[in-house]
Amino acid sequence: MILVLIVSTLSCNPPTPSEEFKATPYELQIPKYFPTLLNIPDDNPMTVEGVKLGRYLFYDGRLRGYSGDNPDSLMSCATCHIQEYGFECGLDHPKYTDGHPYGIKGKHTTHSMLPLINLVFNNKGYFWNGSVYNEHPNPQMRNIEDIVLMAIVAEDEMFSTPERAVKTIENISIYPPMFKAAFGTEEVTIERIQKAIAQFMRTLISGNSKFDRYIRGIEQLSPDELAGFVLFTTEEGADCFHCHGSDGNLLMTTNDFYNNALDSVFTNLQDRYSVTQNPSDIGAFRAPTLRNIEVTAPYMFDGRFKTLDEVIDFYSEGLHYTPYVHPLMHKIADGGAMLTPRQKRQLKAFLLSLTDHEFLNNPEFSKPDNLP
Repeated sequence: MILVLIVSTLSCNPPTPSEEFKATPYELQIPKYFPTLLNIPDDNPMTVEGVKLGRYLFYDGRLRGYSGDNPDSLMSCATCHIQEYGFECGLDHPKYTDGHPYGIKGKHTTHSMLPLINLVFNNKGYFWNGSVYNEHPNPQMRNIEDIVLMAIVAEDEMFSTPERAVKTIENISIYPPMFKAAFGTEEVTIERIQKAIAQFMRTLISGNSKFDRYIRGIEQLSPDELAGFVLFTTEEGADCFHCHGSDGNLLMTTNDFYNNALDSVFTNLQDRYSVTQNPSDIGAFRAPTLRNIEVTAPYMFDGRFKTLDEVIDFYSEGLHYTPYVHPLMHKIADGGAMLTPRQKRQLKAFLLSLTDHEFLNNPEFSKPDNLP
């Protein structure tokens, strides 16, 4: 009897599969007619607990490593990525000057900001030049997780270290239990910080603008908005759709890279050519999403345009021919689309219909109430 008892006890010691740690799977809500190919690494499946932790870390200014009571040492992802501006910084942000935000030490970024919108659908590379992509030979340059670490250490952003971030976060009482809920133990590591924030960023899906409701047949566009839509989607009109929504692409970007005839002299060393070394990519940058374009100024990779009217004027009559202009820029021979004032008004009306107020005000994307 004793022997049987011992064997039974020992046989119960190894954990069964049902006893292993499992966080709650997070189900992304994909808008109707959106792509279904998602960019989610196999080693970072999305979970309810991971997304919650990531949201807290995204907004916590102590992420870079808090030094005493000095407010100048506080910086988070949300310091510059503001929800009401499509997770860009906006034109009136205290850390913004002449198209470029700047980091904790005052150093400006070399580029304008891109909105954190629908990143989970991007399988072609991140940043203006696509330098972070899934097949990158450097395993630390492949996905959103890697971008999180870049932001923590970059001199023009948080300018911190992984060790400093981890030490600070692990000593804030709310976090060890949240890490345990998300990852199975209370251990705080930089990899877990990266994964959690990346999970939250993948939830930032915008797909309920007036235009979306029109596509779904539940709301009508105004006459000007509808006329602007026609201009947007025809080569005879403004010819925008090739780069910002061809083949029924509701992301309002192909996520590809184009020389859009913005310049005739190329001095920026972080264009697509810097990644591919293909001469046809000289002066090429990502076509950003036009979703929430109303609030994501400044525009272009260097933030040179502050208003939509400036952007529309550029594509209407401001194109610069060079041998590197992308073949899809069909209006280059004329210097632009040569829109009339009425057509410009209509095109702008359509672009404004892409504003997703639900996204810009979604409490699930905002700062948690109990964060200081």
